[in-house]
Amino acid sequence: MAMSTISVVMRLSRKTNSLGMVCALRSMGLRFSSLADASNGSGEPQDVGFIGLGNMGSHMATNLLKAGHRLTVYDRNEAVMQTFAERGATVAHNPREVADASDVVITMLPSSPHVEEVYTGKNGILSNVGSVRPSLLIDSSTIDPHKSRLLATKVAKCKLLPNSKKVVVGEVPVLLDAPVSGGVVGAQAATLTFMIGGHQEGFQVAEPLLRAMGSRIVYCGGPGNGAAAKVCNNLALAISMAGVAEALALGQQLGIDAHTLSNIFNSSSARCWSSDTYNPVPGVMANVPASRDYKGGFSSQLLLLRKLEQQSL
Repeated sequence: MAMSTISVVMRLSRKTNSLGMVCALRSMGLRFSSLADASNGSGEPQDVGFIGLGNMGSHMATNLLKAGHRLTVYDRNEAVMQTFAERGATVAHNPREVADASDVVITMLPSSPHVEEVYTGKNGILSNVGSVRPSLLIDSSTIDPHKSRLLATKVAKCKLLPNSKKVVVGEVPVLLDAPVSGGVVGAQAATLTFMIGGHQEGFQVAEPLLRAMGSRIVYCGGPGNGAAAKVCNNLALAISMAGVAEALALGQQLGIDAHTLSNIFNSSSARCWSSDTYNPVPGVMANVPASRDYKGGFSSQLLLLRKLEQQSL
């Protein structure tokens, strides 16, 4: 190995996570410098697109701005886009415009039909005759794992435009399914857990960017596995939340104060996220949906939609 190459690797090791080292050591030679720059493991600002500025997405996008990334956003809600424009983000008129301006695009949408429309619909991310600028696409929506895998296949059939920065090495874009857990509070505090499915090299490239929005990034395996993990997590959460809510309602009917009963739960075998972090009774915990007239949380209608999507398979 040439001494100059060794010195570059040593500098990378001090500036990047394992991704920069892996990519550099795999490529070496003439492709070394371009790969090291493309991996962007140093945390330098990137051109990032964000589509879906709802309860979760707005906080996630805000944290990307705080981290210094150049952001292009799109949402059907013009008022929220205006808010982001005032914060320094560029506003696009449709998903394709976001893709044309970005090296990485993140989507955070309510359901599978919304994701399909944003990616494959008119003026969608993939609507430019199967060619895109971003080499890395990250879908943080909670959708059907099978539909996530189908979308990953469609993305893999696309080509990169000549102006692509190729943050993931290769001639085709990579889609990661990256749903999150932690709720609105976690999105606001940048403490989300990301469950990642897709090619591992894409995961390694995405990890530094995701750490601007979350505290735990878990690689779950191939395409769709992140979405599968999220569906399983939601199932367990829904069951525990229903149980905690029913138990607290019963306790209050029997004359036990909700605070007292919650404290008992949280120091006994009933303890769970639904009791100690997202308590469903108003006034028991601050900064949770129950204490905000149930605003800003995960809609039970969306949970029903997940069930209907699974039944349609």
